[in-house]
Amino acid sequence: MPHSASAKKRVRQNEKRRIYNKSLKSEIKTRSKTLAEAVEAKDVEKSKALFRVVVSKIDKARKNNILHRNKAARLESKLARLLNQASS
Repeated sequence: MPHSASAKKRVRQNEKRRIYNKSLKSEIKTRSKTLAEAVEAKDVEKSKALFRVVVSKIDKARKNNILHRNKAARLESKLARLLNQASS
């Protein structure tokens, strides 16, 4: 347990950040699954719109060091391939 005031504050800050990071990662996963479902249904317009949203979320997570840059690139590449399947 933290004893000093600053250590207690750090614990509070870390918990807030953990919850935010977890929610953002979860949202990325959920929207990726929704995109995959739209591709399965061959809904090209919806897929393109979802792709823009998901990539934006991934970039934001990458910028704030929530996702590693290579993982972000890998996810974006995977989603782009999925979108190309829907288009063709």
